This record gives sequence, C-alpha cells and structure tokens, in this order.
Amino acid sequence: MAQPFSLLRLAPFALLAACQPQLHPDLPTGAAAYEVLNAATAEQNGAYLLHSGDILSVNVFQEPDLTVEEVSIDGMGNLYLPLIGEVRAAGLSQTELSQQIERAYGEGYLRNPRVAVSVKQALSATVSVEGDVMQPGVYQIQPGATLLTAMALAHSPTRTAKMDEVLVFRMVNGQRMGARFNLTDVRSGTAPDPQILPGDVVVVGFSAVRGVWRDILEAAPLFNIFTRF
Repeated sequence: MAQPFSLLRLAPFALLAACQPQLHPDLPTGAAAYEVLNAATAEQNGAYLLHSGDILSVNVFQEPDLTVEEVSIDGMGNLYLPLIGEVRAAGLSQTELSQQIERAYGEGYLRNPRVAVSVKQALSATVSVEGDVMQPGVYQIQPGATLLTAMALAHSPTRTAKMDEVLVFRMVNGQRMGARFNLTDVRSGTAPDPQILPGDVVVVGFSAVRGVWRDILEAAPLFNIFTRF
C-alpha cells in the first residue's frame, strides 16, 4: 500500500535551502556593480588588439574603389588591400592599423588619405558562461554583446537558477574584477543590460529553494499539491 506523503519529508530539503551560501557575497551589487563593470569596459574597449582570423572593414574616405567591406587577417597576421598589398595587422589596435594604412596610401597613392578600420567579427572574442544555465560553455561574441546576449548563447538559465545572483568576472590589468547583477531586473528593463567583453566569465548561481521544489516534484509526481515554476 502506498505510503501517505508527509510534509515532514520536506524538512531536510528546507534545511538545505536555508543553509545555501551566497556566491561571492563581497562583490558589488546594484549601482556599484554597474560602476565597476562600466569602468572596466571603458578601459578594455580601448585596448583591444587585432588577431589572426578577425574580419575587418576598411573604409578609405571618398575612395570607394579602395574601400573594402570585409577582409580577414590571415594566419600570419596580415591583410591585403588594393594598391598597397600586404599590411601587418595582428597586434595592432584599430586606430594603429588605420594610421598605418593611411601612411601606406599616402606614400605615392593618395593625398591626405583618411582611413577608418572597424571589426566586423572578432574570431578570438569569446565569453565563458558557467553555472545554472541550460548549456554552459565558451561562446563567440560580437562587438556590443551584453549579459542578455550571453544568456541567449547559453540557451537561458535553468528553472533552478538564482536570477539575482548572476556574476560577471573580468581581467583588467592583470587583476580579476567582478560584479553581481539581477537578471530579472535586466530582462524587465528596470536595470541596464551590462556590456560583455571578450574574456569575460559569466556565472549563474543555483537556487537551492527552487532546486528543492524540483526534487520534490520529481520524487512525488502524483501529488498535485505543488505548483511548478
């Protein structure tokens, strides 16, 4: 005969949930989190160096025949442009490469050339998404990626994710910096969607309370006294 389901069975689960530690409680939250990450974003954005495999666009002002919508940096770190041929690109910033191309075109081809280089696809730009998400892993990101972008790449948090405990870690000048964000607020638009940069690590916390409910529902599926969420 089936044993009646007792609420006493929930006691160990409730105790476990109550004892759940918070991930990195020392990390800044709220407005302080955005201040930390925004400062790191500004510093990192200006320091991106081009890599082999990056796809660029090279715009030569008022010279449509010399403008290239897409050009890849080859395995040797070079790209090839009309008239001037091979140009070293790997290891340079976008500004440095623009200036180098201007000098090359200015030596016998154009008078006062103006060149703008932009990254269309950064092959080396990846973000690691860990924790309570559907598909943890390392994903390529494009310029302008945000926290919601990272969540979409990892196929969203699981049903047991702790939405107010989403951590972002970033290396700045050899120092690991981090901040905590509330994904529910970001999704609803009540909090900004922070920018994610190449090399960032995003960690989604686990909600022991939600995990308890999931375990109970799986252990006692015949009892409809609980509500899935």
